[in-house]
Amino acid sequence: MLLLLGLCLGLPLCAGSTREARPRDDTSERVGLSVPRQVRLLQRLKTKPLMTEFSVKSTIISRYAFTTVSCRLLNRASEDQEIEFQMQIPAAAFITNFTMLLGDQVFQGEITEREKKNSDKLKEKRNKTSEDNGEKGTEMFRASVVIPSKDKAAFFLSYEELLQRRLGKYEHVISVRPQQLVGRLMVEVNILERSGLESLEVLPLQHSRQKGSGRGEDDSGPPPSTVINQNDTFAKVTFKPSVVQQAKIAQNGILGDFIIRYDVNREQSIGDIEVLNGYFVHYFAPRDLPPLPKNVVFVLDSSASMVGTKLRQTKDALFTILHDLRPQDHFSIIGFSNRIKVWKDHLVSVTPDNVRDGKIYIHHMSPTGGTDINGALQRAIKLLNDYVAHNDIEDRSVSLIVFLTDGKPTVGETHTLKILNNTKEAARGQVCIFTIGIGDDVDFKLLEKLSLENCGLTRRVLEEEDAGSQLIGFYDEIRTPLLSDIRVDYPRAAVEQTTRTLFPNYFNGSEIVIAGKLADSSAEQLHVEVTASNSKKFVILKTDVPVGPREAGKGVAGSTGPEGGGAGGPKHVERLWGYLTVRELLSSWLHGGDGPEKERTRQKAQALAVAYRFLTPLTAMHLQRSALRLDQPGDALGTAAAAGPEALVQSLRGASPQPGPALKKPYSPRIKVSRTSVDGDPHFVVDFPLSKLTVCFNIDGQPGDILRLVSDHADSGVTVNGELIGAPAPPGGHKKQRTYFRTITILVNKPERSYLEITPNRVILDGGDRLVLPCNQSAVAGSRGLEVSVSANANVTVTIQSTIAFVILIHLYKKPAPYQRNHLGFYISNSKGLSGNCHGLLGQFLNQEARLTEEPAGLGKDPQAGEQPETVLKVKGHRVPVVWKQRKIYNGEEQVDCWFARNNAAELIDGAYKDYLAAHPFDSETSFGLGPSRAL
Repeated sequence: MLLLLGLCLGLPLCAGSTREARPRDDTSERVGLSVPRQVRLLQRLKTKPLMTEFSVKSTIISRYAFTTVSCRLLNRASEDQEIEFQMQIPAAAFITNFTMLLGDQVFQGEITEREKKNSDKLKEKRNKTSEDNGEKGTEMFRASVVIPSKDKAAFFLSYEELLQRRLGKYEHVISVRPQQLVGRLMVEVNILERSGLESLEVLPLQHSRQKGSGRGEDDSGPPPSTVINQNDTFAKVTFKPSVVQQAKIAQNGILGDFIIRYDVNREQSIGDIEVLNGYFVHYFAPRDLPPLPKNVVFVLDSSASMVGTKLRQTKDALFTILHDLRPQDHFSIIGFSNRIKVWKDHLVSVTPDNVRDGKIYIHHMSPTGGTDINGALQRAIKLLNDYVAHNDIEDRSVSLIVFLTDGKPTVGETHTLKILNNTKEAARGQVCIFTIGIGDDVDFKLLEKLSLENCGLTRRVLEEEDAGSQLIGFYDEIRTPLLSDIRVDYPRAAVEQTTRTLFPNYFNGSEIVIAGKLADSSAEQLHVEVTASNSKKFVILKTDVPVGPREAGKGVAGSTGPEGGGAGGPKHVERLWGYLTVRELLSSWLHGGDGPEKERTRQKAQALAVAYRFLTPLTAMHLQRSALRLDQPGDALGTAAAAGPEALVQSLRGASPQPGPALKKPYSPRIKVSRTSVDGDPHFVVDFPLSKLTVCFNIDGQPGDILRLVSDHADSGVTVNGELIGAPAPPGGHKKQRTYFRTITILVNKPERSYLEITPNRVILDGGDRLVLPCNQSAVAGSRGLEVSVSANANVTVTIQSTIAFVILIHLYKKPAPYQRNHLGFYISNSKGLSGNCHGLLGQFLNQEARLTEEPAGLGKDPQAGEQPETVLKVKGHRVPVVWKQRKIYNGEEQVDCWFARNNAAELIDGAYKDYLAAHPFDSETSFGLGPSRAL
């Protein structure tokens, strides 16, 4: 999509993730300073904001969709919190409005021109955003704001799009990802099609592959609570799940796409033409025509990066596609790496023998070498041009290249502009190139331009997706060309502005859409003429469409202006024309050459986008406080521009009606959640707050050992174990090796059993529905009294029944020394819910008292020590000699004074080291009884 996505106002997830509130002049993020780790520990312990409403309403009139998203949040915490609203929208959509309510204040978005000096930079930013985005065919809109304690905020986002027809269906996709159970969740879609609805279906919720989600009990039909009301021309679809129904779909809140597919009746071969208020739209999708023969070359990347599953899946898909070729088609196959390997030096007809030989050739392809994209394309185009030039083809045919790669050009010509120019010059508009990019390393921008400049399409396959099935699905869209060289004409005197009217091919199941502006809206008829080639004949279709003056709103029976869509009344045809025109102008501007013509195109696109309130790479959105507030000045506090195609965060911090700074001061870095912890090599720290003592000790374990840290399975139902990983000791040290915790596992048995596994890279939550959260992204998830909050590359906070909380620090090294390993630190921040019978290396000391005494040095002491008394710690009936020591905790941010117990704490802990070894990560058994603790 050519527009941005992401407006982030001085505004992490619609699920209500929180950030530390910062004063208005805080520049730590802008200058790249890191926030102290201990501060980030506290931010996850706050009360998560409550989403009271998440609703989406779409109105689709003649394939053009107006969508408005509403989200209401309540800050239940006793301090200000920064809340982020996040919404995936289709890549082809334009944002038309964003409004935010903060308390009783209204902030309204205004679309304005973007300064020219920034425009060229936006092209690159947009592509980077798309590559990092992770969800195929979508863009991410983000907006965040600081909400005062106990106050409310509401977000309203509107966008518009023209639904595309693929494989005979229109598809309307709505992202439903509140990431928490919502008291009022509703999706409502109204569809009005004048030509009549031929079919309509609601698919099961399509869950995000990257964020993970639970699955409902029945995924064979529409989601639970979906209601469909339909007649010949109108349908209303409502999805309104209760909290219980939401929990059955996914216990941490719904996470997926609500999808409606439909098609319309088509009676006239020339298509469906609608005229309204001086504008018209022409939908052309003929069917029941004999297919055109295809001349197709399959170009497959066989470089070293395709090794394994990608190449195997692609080969399997090509086997299926070869069987699907028609007898009148011709084909060839090219494999490329640093060498171009051509199966046949000419195109061959589709016969059983040729198909068999082609499959054998594909089967023997092996991955090796680099990626010569330019050489492969040049060879494929030459094969097609030679075939057409040297064969007396009676039937008209379509020449296609299906090009698949997972990388960037590394061999031969590697300059993008030269590859594009070479390809365009060789193809000469006679060869259409359809490209597929696999994975994260592909130069998708290059593939997009190759297809756009050579009458093709492009698709992206994510790394974890099945490349084979995606290739087959993509091929299905182009497998049946019905027409070529399509030209749509309207009288020049009657029409003054139209969108694109020349099309190289029409494929079965797709649709050609043209919109225009009438020069004389008082004319009674509009003459339409379509010429095209089909197989052996030349097709000419003509008709006259009645225009006559119509009252506003009578173009479609019963239609009204879509609410919140910015349509300003029943002007869907005009807005559709504006949408298509802006998209075509942006495409010409982005992919055109330099010079005066490009500047004129930019100015046209920008002016039209501002006129129709479309947020594009050439426009910006500014948030301003609404003048409706009579009791407050109308200045635009927090006004910020929404940058084009990249996700950006606009700031509304400090937007408060009260004078002076509106936000609380940031947390002091000296405030800590708890000292009771184990971190590093591993070093244990136990805090006795009642006795005002801190005790520390070391445990020298073996790599692979699983240590019981907290064992309270019989009472609170909580067990925490940690698995050790080994590393060489630093040179000159007294140790032979180091050990760290690489995995922390938490078993929660009440009210229902849940398993949690935490590593430096990911968090796995399995409570009936398996959820995987990457540690490099902030996220919040939870179910049945268990909440998990991930602060990206910093920490993971686990809260159980609001009475138990653990914080797991994530220690990552960019360039680790030989003795360093990525590892975890475990901190107990709230132990109120743990029982008095709790045990484990840390758990046995919770809710206990300790005291220090000085005793005379006994026999057997070092003579050099003289008669110096020794310090003895008395805890749980143990008498433990200790020495004063300083130890760093919280990733080295704080140094604490502690009393150190030597010899692996042999005299401090109950039992021996072996008694704390677990058989497996979720082992909840304990070697110790549950009797009361011994007295001091």
